[in-house]
Amino acid sequence: MRPIAYTLGACALLALGAAMPARAVDQVTTRNIEQLKQEIINRAEKQPQRSPANEVDAADVKAAVAYIQSLDRDEWARGFMKVAEAYFAAGKTAEAAGDMAKARDSYLRAFRLFKIGHYPTNNSPEKQKAYEKGIEAFLAYARYWDPKLEIIKIPFENKEIVGYLRMPKASGKVPLVFISTALDGRKEEAIERNNELLAAGIAVVAVDMPGTGQAPIKGDVDSERMFFAALDFLVKRPDIDGTRVGYYGGSWSGYWATKMAIIGKDRFRGVVAQGLPVHYYFQPEWQKVAVNTPEYLMDLLPARSLVYGVYGLDAFLAYGPKMSLKTQGLLDQPSAPMLLVNGAKDTQVPIADLHLVASSVPGAPKETWINPNGGHMGADREWGSVRIRQEITTPWLVRKLLGSAAADKTTPRQMN
Repeated sequence: MRPIAYTLGACALLALGAAMPARAVDQVTTRNIEQLKQEIINRAEKQPQRSPANEVDAADVKAAVAYIQSLDRDEWARGFMKVAEAYFAAGKTAEAAGDMAKARDSYLRAFRLFKIGHYPTNNSPEKQKAYEKGIEAFLAYARYWDPKLEIIKIPFENKEIVGYLRMPKASGKVPLVFISTALDGRKEEAIERNNELLAAGIAVVAVDMPGTGQAPIKGDVDSERMFFAALDFLVKRPDIDGTRVGYYGGSWSGYWATKMAIIGKDRFRGVVAQGLPVHYYFQPEWQKVAVNTPEYLMDLLPARSLVYGVYGLDAFLAYGPKMSLKTQGLLDQPSAPMLLVNGAKDTQVPIADLHLVASSVPGAPKETWINPNGGHMGADREWGSVRIRQEITTPWLVRKLLGSAAADKTTPRQMN
């Protein structure tokens, strides 16, 4: 069965499952250690690969998990750091010898493994170390990019917003796509995985979402102010066309994308919200079930809790409902043009939230792309995350910013 692309109101809302007891607050996973190790290997070996084992060598994953004998978070981080550090050292050696191709590849491998080492959040000393080393490896790898990577630092409430910007090889003012990251995603991989936009002549900026990475604030009902501050800074640049701006947010940031599309209605030509949590996601009835989903590898509740800066199931469940865009009265306000993407079988974010936005938010028509067999973000064995990006979300953004002719050149296939 092929994914469904249709317009406003074509599906009825799905009912939420009955609440189930959540696991212990500090339990890493319901899998035992051998099951967890095999799961991360499977995610690296099978095609398309699954998060967090995207674009890694399965042999490297096997080497890392061989060092891990318990569910201790620090031990997990050390196992992946051990293999990553060997690649990072190889990168330095190759660089010194003038072998830039090997240096680039080694730094990239190190970065990807450091990423798994601190997945999904930095909730132990060694995971924090893996995160910091991962940034170092990423920046070493990014030195070889063309177009180059620019680190931007924007003053914000006595702190700073750190982002990554890449400009296409084009003259004059160019359009911009603003990307906010996911619960366990970071701006490093977000900026790396959008070369198709650059090739189309569109600038790309990536910023960690509130409560993750290097974001200066936690997630709260008004944390979108961070994104607006960054956007205000960027559109003042002489090489960016502030009248042609798009926004992409996936997974947790599908929430921020939806909110930005409404509050910033007149600032965006188009907004993609993929895997979007909006209202039902924030209700205790959903979360008590969702925190146990086997679709997520490990540590889902701690990662979600740290977005708000709270600890424990009770505090997390109490905090969530105020984040609902319905509770905030936003879903009856018009939005910028939106593309809503998810899988009907998503166990992390209820598909009912996509339907709620499609059927409630007035203004520009909402386009929706739902994979009936897809899980979180719409992905399944046929439609992996890369394919969805290359064939669905990127062409849509290009079309909104540059027109249909340009979109036709970015992919051999159109939305279906």
